[in-house]
Amino acid sequence: MMNRRGLIGASLVGSALIGAKASAAETVTRLDGPCVISTWDFGVAANQAAWAVLSKGGRALDAVEAGARVPEQDLKNHSVGRAGYPDRDGHVSLDACIMDELGNCGAVAALEHIAHPISVARKVMEKTPHVMLVGAGALQFALEQGFQYEELLTPDSKAAWEAWKKDAKYQPKANSEVGDYGKTTGQLGTPGGKGNHDTIGMLAIDAKGNIAGACTTSGMAWKMRGRVGDSPIIGAGLYVDNDVGGATSTGVGEEVIRNVGSFLVVELMRQGRSPEAACREAVERILKKKPQAKDIQVGFLAINKRGEVGAWAIQSGFSYALCDGRKQDTLLPGKATYPVSA
Repeated sequence: MMNRRGLIGASLVGSALIGAKASAAETVTRLDGPCVISTWDFGVAANQAAWAVLSKGGRALDAVEAGARVPEQDLKNHSVGRAGYPDRDGHVSLDACIMDELGNCGAVAALEHIAHPISVARKVMEKTPHVMLVGAGALQFALEQGFQYEELLTPDSKAAWEAWKKDAKYQPKANSEVGDYGKTTGQLGTPGGKGNHDTIGMLAIDAKGNIAGACTTSGMAWKMRGRVGDSPIIGAGLYVDNDVGGATSTGVGEEVIRNVGSFLVVELMRQGRSPEAACREAVERILKKKPQAKDIQVGFLAINKRGEVGAWAIQSGFSYALCDGRKQDTLLPGKATYPVSA
């Protein structure tokens, strides 16, 4: 697989995925046929797992579940799944949601001891009359469904937590993994940046033209016990309307929740906005209501029914991965309202 810098270079120079400009300020990226998009550089590997389903005529829902499981099981990824950094009390808790083309959805929040929350979320959707299960109830349900009980606090994550406790400062930094305490801190979009973040959001269109989405995270490192961000909340971290398109988000979830961000993006696309324009307006609404949000990161990624893709973030450094029948390993930098903070 190409490295991250190579992927960005390939995407910007002569990529077949870049379409004609809709205006001087907007570039339309359009994918053909079955396709999948996802947030951040770890979305490249996730997309390839999803493509293994889509390329065989599989359902978009199966594709996004398969793709989301990749970062969930990656022991080098400290922001999603089994290797996620813990809350300030040392507990690893995971959040996820999934949504299909029919509007069915399922979610889990504050789920401990289960490595694949995205698959539990799907079980909630398919096996219960509910949309979301949380905490101990979510764990009970997962165990009843045959998921394995595991200790998720890995040695690396525990070491980072022990280092954090020396100062116990909670100050999320835009585009950095855990501030000053992780071994792989760095800003995505800058040379050497590792780009481990807080969420993977994924959207897919299958051969039948149906759309599904998934979102999964371990949340912010060192959060208060019980904190839940936008990732498992339908309409905030993820929203799909099969007649219009889908959207997902990443970054500081509190700001996304306050604006019901992903639902907003889809509704703006319904009104005729391009995916990029819709994502940009969602970001600018956050900033209008709360100007100090310019110092944190929120990014949106969207795809419409025609396969047009767009993204926008508060700060530069956000990236997203694209995959269709022509290319499975493209990474693009997202546009932003502000440059990365010093």
